[in-house]
Amino acid sequence: MTKVVWGSGIRGVAVFALAAAVSSCGDQTRQGTASSFLIIGAIEAASGADPSTFSSGLASDVITVKDNVATVFNDPGRVTLKLALKDPGPAASPNAPTQNNWITVTQYHVQYVRSDGHNIEGIDVPYAFDGGLTGTVSGDTTLGFTLVRNQAKMEAPLAALASNPIIISTVARVTFYGHDQTGREISVTGNVDIAFGNYGDPK
Repeated sequence: MTKVVWGSGIRGVAVFALAAAVSSCGDQTRQGTASSFLIIGAIEAASGADPSTFSSGLASDVITVKDNVATVFNDPGRVTLKLALKDPGPAASPNAPTQNNWITVTQYHVQYVRSDGHNIEGIDVPYAFDGGLTGTVSGDTTLGFTLVRNQAKMEAPLAALASNPIIISTVARVTFYGHDQTGREISVTGNVDIAFGNYGDPK
């Protein structure tokens, strides 16, 4: 089996990180009450056809021919998370995190958006989804997760890309949720570029 390969272009990558701390009507979110927070050092992505090769952006192949069989792969992601204290102490004698400050990540949420404002899920972009993962951050920690599900490549709008030359460029907004060891909730969000299309297959 062969497949038509269309030109591939992928936008420059921007990886952003933020720790949410919001107050509304005097009800401060628990992110604001925790003594520690998460910093995203990097978010990387890999093609499901070559899952060991990560980079800061992803050309996501909607269909891959492997051993003459058309196959659809999940695309994995990985994130490097760093633990930081809201009160780091003086520079000469900084505070050290204790076990209570450690943050356990328990789930994540992926939402795809486009810069042109066409963001209807199932028409313009894949559906957002939630996933589970577990890891405790006490310093620098790298966690793996699914960035693009294989079922998304079999649904609109990605399924149509298997037979046409269009590239859909999106930003995946990935939010990681967790809590410190006293139960106070924490979240952090990062972005990674994904260009969906029908790309050439690895040899």
